Amino acid sequence: MLLPRLEDLGDLTGRSVLVRTDFNVPLRDGEIVDDLRIRAALPTLRFLVDAGANVTACTHLGRPKGAYDPAYSVDPVRRKLAEWVPEVELLDNLRFNPGETANDPEFVAELIAGHDVYVNDAFGASHRAHASIVGPPAQLPSAAGRLLAREVEVLSGLLDRPRRPFVAVMGGAKVSDKLAVIEALLDKVDSLIVGGGMCFTFLKAKGHAVGASLCEDDMVETCRRLLDGPKPIHLPYDLTALGPGGRLFEPDAGGEVRQIGASVPDGWSGVDIGPGSAAAFGDVIHEAGTVLWNGPMGVFEDPRFAGGTGAVARAMAETRAFTVVGGGDSAAAAKLFGVDRDMDHVSTGGGASLELIERGDLPGLEALRGAPNVA
Repeated sequence: MLLPRLEDLGDLTGRSVLVRTDFNVPLRDGEIVDDLRIRAALPTLRFLVDAGANVTACTHLGRPKGAYDPAYSVDPVRRKLAEWVPEVELLDNLRFNPGETANDPEFVAELIAGHDVYVNDAFGASHRAHASIVGPPAQLPSAAGRLLAREVEVLSGLLDRPRRPFVAVMGGAKVSDKLAVIEALLDKVDSLIVGGGMCFTFLKAKGHAVGASLCEDDMVETCRRLLDGPKPIHLPYDLTALGPGGRLFEPDAGGEVRQIGASVPDGWSGVDIGPGSAAAFGDVIHEAGTVLWNGPMGVFEDPRFAGGTGAVARAMAETRAFTVVGGGDSAAAAKLFGVDRDMDHVSTGGGASLELIERGDLPGLEALRGAPNVA
């Protein structure tokens, strides 16, 4: 996918550049918990500063609903940015203005006023047709930043020319949330591994009891159709289950934790894949040429149910395959288990990466290709 690059912008000396970044970082008590998204934007910001440009960055942070909310102040980000690239100015949270999510032309005009050039380096927001994403490229010479360009290069290459076997590992809560992505991947991959909450709908489609586990009954026939398709879908054959009365994140509340087979007794909930399945999934990952991982295998935030996700994370780190983590909870899990730096690519955009896989394009990318400087 050809996008205008920073080098296509010509001489930037003295020019004013608006950079859409994705500094939607996690905060706790006003402090940044993980600064990955800020660090990921530094190559673009430094390139522009070194080229003599006057750089203004803009970002959203959280969901403040179109009005000022001190809980979503970008001040912590501004302080961190000042340590690394003090030459860069950071605007207030874009979503303090309702025109951002509404793609209001008046807000677009306000954003680009006084700027000569626009750069989109916010891959994680480029699946949104918001003012700061699709508005500026219609009026200013524009380019993809280093981060966005790399994300598109990796994910597009993953689908167009993967090293075989190509294995996708999918987790998360609901089949319905990822059905379109699963169907798109089944056209590309050699096999699919399914864990997380969504596996119980697949298991029910195979005739297993699911007890009180998360299950979408209206998706059972769809899962049965996918299982009958030409591509192998690997499902767990053992599970870690929580007994009646148990509660997630509250080990003192009672409720037995037990390893069981693929069928869940009444009143019990499956909350992680079992150790046998984790080992089997690891074998598939070790034999792969390319692995895409999106979604945990269980409720890994509760240490009692972190085994499956941890095993997949370690298998991803140990395999010789080209490994891509599709952002979101998978990226958080890779970091938690200390293997994020062992991956070939960790996406900064969970939703954006899935939409690019599903549709092959994003509103932000389409807007860049339509910029006035693109022939």
